[in-house]
Amino acid sequence: MILRIILCLLLGYVFGCFSTGYLMGRMNKVDIRKYGSGNIGTTNTLRTLGAKAGAITLLGDALKAVIPILLVKLVFFPEYDNVQVLALYTGLGAVTGHNFPVWLKFKGGKGIAATGGAMAAFDPLIIPIGLPLFILIVAVTRYVSLGSLFIAVFFPIWILIRFPGNIHMLIVSFVFMTLAFIKHRANIKRLLNKTENKIGHKVKLENK
Repeated sequence: MILRIILCLLLGYVFGCFSTGYLMGRMNKVDIRKYGSGNIGTTNTLRTLGAKAGAITLLGDALKAVIPILLVKLVFFPEYDNVQVLALYTGLGAVTGHNFPVWLKFKGGKGIAATGGAMAAFDPLIIPIGLPLFILIVAVTRYVSLGSLFIAVFFPIWILIRFPGNIHMLIVSFVFMTLAFIKHRANIKRLLNKTENKIGHKVKLENK
């Protein structure tokens, strides 16, 4: 079991290191780390490069968690009794790779799109509940960060509902949540100070 967990973490991490937002920036001759929040995730890509780049980044960052999880569930360990646990670890690896990509000196994104992809691939039933709630929170408050933190908190709650008594899964889901809160600590401070940027805020590029 331990060896399988390590392999799944590594598999997820390799996929997670595919930094979609950074690559989108390079395609547009922009180092996205030098603009806005300096983050390589969906929100900063949207604000810096526009809706199309933001949508591609969102999809890419979600897929880099979905693909390795599906490989684990359908190809590598389809008959394994604890494959759902392995799926969680694979997703955790992908989020870790996104947040701390080795090729960008471990300076990555905040992991919410990857977390969403991991949640969806782990248990697709979460999509028709979690996604509308995320959209509702962002639409009402206009704070993407608040919706992101909701997703992080919602994951352990979902595990408690869908897999009651499975402490192993619950612990891993709390690791997802902890990573999200650590990466959003600056956002949390701005939310408390009412200085957080709302959705629709644009970043002006030099010479553009």
